[in-house]
Amino acid sequence: MNFQPILLGVLGTQEIILIVIAILILFGGRKIPELMKGLGKGIREFNDAKNNVRKEIEESTNDTNQQTK
Repeated sequence: MNFQPILLGVLGTQEIILIVIAILILFGGRKIPELMKGLGKGIREFNDAKNNVRKEIEESTNDTNQQTK
């Protein structure tokens, strides 16, 4: 089975090249590393928050299971 992300299935090589060029023109070569650093930091914070929520849910279900025994 060949699963491709929906967005990449719609975009061809030419469209992706145009998007990259537009980003370079808008932000310049110096700003892109800063943008990527900020994006990475945001993704890391999101994953940390997601893991904390999952941990709290697991702890609360464990506490509930122990109380019912």
